[in-house]
Order: sequence, then C-alpha cells, then structure tokens
Amino acid sequence: MKPASLLAYPAAIACLVLAASAVPRPLESIIESFNLLSQQSPLGKHNPFINIMPPAGEVSTGVIISDVIGKTQTIAIFSGLTRDIDLVSDRLDDAAKNATVLAPDNGVMRNLKRKPWEDQDDYDSFGANAYDGDAGEDRAHKNLRRFVESHIVPESPWAEGQKVKTLAGNEVWYETKDGKKMIQPGDVEVTSIADKVSNGEIWIISGSLA
Repeated sequence: MKPASLLAYPAAIACLVLAASAVPRPLESIIESFNLLSQQSPLGKHNPFINIMPPAGEVSTGVIISDVIGKTQTIAIFSGLTRDIDLVSDRLDDAAKNATVLAPDNGVMRNLKRKPWEDQDDYDSFGANAYDGDAGEDRAHKNLRRFVESHIVPESPWAEGQKVKTLAGNEVWYETKDGKKMIQPGDVEVTSIADKVSNGEIWIISGSLA
C-alpha cells in the first residue's frame, strides 16, 4: 500500500519520475511510470484551465520546450514519454531546432486502445508474450518511438495548411473549422496552446495521431 502522502501529490511524483528518466530506461520502468501517471494525473480535457491560451504572439524568450513541457500537468503522461526518445528529447532541448509538440492530454493517453509501445501486428505475430525478452523490448521501444515522434512537428512557426512530416514521417497539417484548430488527417482538435517558447510551441490535442 502506497503512503498517503505520495498519493496526495501526483505532480511531485511525476517530477521525480521525469527526473529519473534523463537516461534511457528499460521497458519495465517505462510501463511503471506510465501506469503511475495514468492513475495519478486527474486533469484532462475537462480541466477548467486547459483552454487558457497565452496572449497572441507572446513568447517566453530564453526558455525552450524542454524547460516547460514537464511542468504542464495536463500532458504529464505524454511529456514523460518524450524523455525516453533520444531524437525527441534532444530536439526539445536544442534552442537551435524549432518544433511544434502536439501533445495528447492525459485523458486521451489513459483511453488509448493500445499502450504507446504496443502494436496489434506484434501480438498477431508473436502472441501474448510479444514484448518479452530482449527482442520484445526492442519491438516495444520501436513502437514507443514511433508513437512519440508522430506527435512532433519539426516546424515552428507552423502555418495553417502547411503540410509537414512529423519526426515519424507521417504528413500532417492543420486548418481552422468553426474557430477551432483541427489537425489533419483525422480532425483532431487543438484544445489549447500550453506554451510558446523560443524554440517552438506545445499544443494540447484531444486525440492521438498514431
């Protein structure tokens, strides 16, 4: 049974988890962190603060994406996973490389049909133990990398209608419908812009792109 003091402070636990993930972690550790954040991140798309956007054009100068992404509790689950993908974490930590992070909110992450490291093709080919052993862990990390990279657009500012390939190679763009930004393909709504910093922006989205 976990101490009540820890259960009362999910944000503090999340910070400890993210701090510990500065180096690549084994799959077991990633799963444990994912489950922990899924259980203890109560804020999702119904958070009353989620639709508060920064004033138009206001950018936090001298701050980069890696400085702020872990502080946005509504995307704690997704932001935790970005630390496990070198290509992503290196980019978000590089002031010379811009990006738009399309971060699914916690509610989306909790309700995924499959975990970010799972692929139905793997289960079809290898059965229920698809992610056991070294080979299974390699498959899981490959799937996780594809999931996270599918939500990173290597462009910021990103113009409406501009088709860009994510780090995973899938082509995306956005358009405005009824006053809302919608990521295409798929009509995934941008519910808020969490941060605008010197090397890009963090957009919170209401669905998954992978």
